Amino acid sequence: MLAVILAVMAFVGWRWWHNHPPYGPEALAIKSSLQFVSPEEAQAALGEKVPVSNGRDQLVLGRVSWQTPPKPLDGGYFAIFLIDKRTNLKPGNFSASSPRQEAVDLGSASVENKIAERYSWLQGAGDVKEGNSWWSYGSRLAVSDGEASPLTFVAPFPYVEGPLRAAAHVPTAPVAISDLLLALVYMGPDGQVYWAQRLQG
Repeated sequence: MLAVILAVMAFVGWRWWHNHPPYGPEALAIKSSLQFVSPEEAQAALGEKVPVSNGRDQLVLGRVSWQTPPKPLDGGYFAIFLIDKRTNLKPGNFSASSPRQEAVDLGSASVENKIAERYSWLQGAGDVKEGNSWWSYGSRLAVSDGEASPLTFVAPFPYVEGPLRAAAHVPTAPVAISDLLLALVYMGPDGQVYWAQRLQG
């Protein structure tokens, strides 16, 4: 019986340690901004090597910077979400620039559904339910190196008219800065949601 109790205590202790964040958001002194830009301004902000949307889109330029983390990410990552609060949808595409360009990835991961389960204000980080099915729409930026600051990105919001607008699975123009939620989430190497920090919106 004692062995069982010790084993349970050891598991509880390990689980607490496993899910305990190495540091909080205050250690990063995160700064951020969002603004509308023209294609020319977007290209100038990102640099010539980063392609920018050439379509008829409303462009949002974002900047997120942080201090060097107290500890390396070691398989974890920072997930940066830009969410249209009107629809809880994420943009389908980003152009991004960073001092560690190879450490910035675009896409989504099923493990990030845990974010929406834990934080009600981040419902747009997870999959979208349509009928009896769940679908993954839109993208976020994942940063796998703590030295990748500052991160500059441009998100396009396409102008869609008529019935196509209601069927769009990404946020569309026109959008106001006040409609947007920008957040940084620290994910652990085994899919732990360490914490989420609201940056804008």
